[in-house]
Amino acid sequence: MERITRLRAQILVLIFTVVLLFFAFKLYDLQIIQTGGKTDNTSTFTTYTRVKASRGNLMDTKGNLLVSNRASYDLVLNHYVIITAKGTNNYLYRLAQRCQEAGIQYEEHFPISKERPFVYTLDSYNSAWQKHFQSYLAYLGGLDSDVTAPVLIDTLRQRYEFPAEWTDEEARLVLGLWYELDLRRCVASLPNYTFLTDVNDEQLSAIVELNIPGMNVEASTVREYNTKYAAHILGFVGKMNKEQWENYKDNPDYTMDSEIGQDGFEAEYEEALHGVDGLREDTVTTDGTLVSSRWLVEPKAGANVEVSIDINLQRAAEDEMERVFQQMRAQEEGEDGWDVAGGAVVALNVKTGQVLVCASNPTYDLNTYFENYQQILEQDYDPLFNRALLGTYPPGSTYKMSMVIAGINSGMITSETPIADKGIFTKYGPTFMPKCLVYTNKGAVHGSIVAWEALMVSCNYFFYELGDRLSIETIDRTAKALGLGEPTGVELREYLGQRANPQTKAELYTGDNAKFYAADRITASIGQSDNRFTPMQLAVYASTLANRGTRYKATFLNRVVSDDYRQLLYSYEPSVVNHLEILDDAYKAYSEGMYNVAHGPSGTAAKVFRNYPIKIAAKTGTAQHGIKTASDNGAFVCYAPYEDPQIAIAIYGERAGHGSDLATIAKAILDVYFEVGEIGDVTTAENQLS
Repeated sequence: MERITRLRAQILVLIFTVVLLFFAFKLYDLQIIQTGGKTDNTSTFTTYTRVKASRGNLMDTKGNLLVSNRASYDLVLNHYVIITAKGTNNYLYRLAQRCQEAGIQYEEHFPISKERPFVYTLDSYNSAWQKHFQSYLAYLGGLDSDVTAPVLIDTLRQRYEFPAEWTDEEARLVLGLWYELDLRRCVASLPNYTFLTDVNDEQLSAIVELNIPGMNVEASTVREYNTKYAAHILGFVGKMNKEQWENYKDNPDYTMDSEIGQDGFEAEYEEALHGVDGLREDTVTTDGTLVSSRWLVEPKAGANVEVSIDINLQRAAEDEMERVFQQMRAQEEGEDGWDVAGGAVVALNVKTGQVLVCASNPTYDLNTYFENYQQILEQDYDPLFNRALLGTYPPGSTYKMSMVIAGINSGMITSETPIADKGIFTKYGPTFMPKCLVYTNKGAVHGSIVAWEALMVSCNYFFYELGDRLSIETIDRTAKALGLGEPTGVELREYLGQRANPQTKAELYTGDNAKFYAADRITASIGQSDNRFTPMQLAVYASTLANRGTRYKATFLNRVVSDDYRQLLYSYEPSVVNHLEILDDAYKAYSEGMYNVAHGPSGTAAKVFRNYPIKIAAKTGTAQHGIKTASDNGAFVCYAPYEDPQIAIAIYGERAGHGSDLATIAKAILDVYFEVGEIGDVTTAENQLS
């Protein structure tokens, strides 16, 4: 009996062993033979997908959408599904070839050039991507980091068992995809591979029909520009470069492939506009079936930024500036302004310093910026150059109000002090004998005139004499207090320009040329010499004149609100930078002079504004720039209404001739601002007799 029991036990053990061996073989067949060695030990796998948060909107001061988001789709590749599928190499090859054939540019970070001779491109990646590459080499079995790029290509061809008939270039394309997939296996923090962003219908059709395992369509958003205006200040977004990554790598709201503002408002207000990306945990089967999904971090949209720009005023400025410049270019060669190269317009809220208009010409359309980038680069007059903030120019006669204030505030003259225009200023002759422009053009003089009259007719001789009586320290101190050659406070990058003074000249020149002479002081008095200011600075200057010496910090910001518009996060409060005490007599002189420039019998801008229903104060300017065969530069500043100023405007035209020819641009802005109709008359050009 005992012998029979042992026999039965042995038979049961044998049967159990056979069954175990059978299932072990089946398991080996399923996991090793049928998977080609891809031995993931689970039938499901958890992956992580980063979901991009919507960026905040940019709005103008009246709530009009300037930049928003439109719905888009991204193609995201689940590495677990594609790797565990049969024929991974074939799928990746077909995907790479289809993209090449269709001209589709997709994301990949394999740091080797795509064509022979193969070289490393690690220097073009940030520190995080460089570390990931080292992790990848370690994952492959500790490959030597000093291995050459061609040797690494050959090594990986063997590892991934690429067909021998593939060219090295074809192999390199597929390796780029394998690299992204395997990175997700060796760097656990990386989300699923976003293969393509903002997919259009044609691209989607071309790729989806390949039936790539693990290729999923994810909803996303991309920036959309709702205006063709303000291109130089709105800016754009793009993937951060390696230098930018160093600034953001410690911020948990950013990843190394995050898009950030690269220019303009998009860059300046990045922290407000940038939302918090979501992180979704998905559990899928080997065939890509979604088993479960949950948010680890829900996406949070960025805040909405309301800037101070009024897009209706901006449109009026850009359209009229383009019309005026095209009209100038249509003239006969040699006419004033026939060779105009470009210009800028800036308008400020006098009461707050907020920028209402900031336009540069020529311009471009941000909606087609990337597609037309090369064409934009090849256009005449450098459309990408922001003349409003980065162009520095001699102000010409628009500088003369500063001289009137310096003269009267210092007690050198009063508003009633007459100076006789003799046509030629001979005191420092014969080597330096500047002429009044009316004398040069007509052999005439303005006679004996006082300060407001000198501004109205823009008499250079009056200011030669005044400049000779004043010290450069008095002249420079006044110009500085009015904001010329000083930071304006705007959030975007600006050039400071320079004031003509001994310090500036010593920095610019050497030897005897660095000495500051009386001639320098006298030419500086009419806005020449080394005076160079931006149109933004000229607008701040005009606003400070309107405010009788109170200079506000200039800003592009109005307020910031939450993504649902329910909560006010920030509201701009006006900030006074400094105040220059201007005597009543000085204010009377320059304000009356500017009023008569626009409305007086001999005003150099009366052609446009003599009968304008809103009384304004203005000054035209013509500035030489060193090229004798080219038209002079033109400048124009104004503020309105004259009695209680609300808006100040500065306009500058490179080789635009007389500043009076730019006055219609200011009128176009004022027409919209004050909602007035078409009104106009006839006038005299700058520094001319009526």
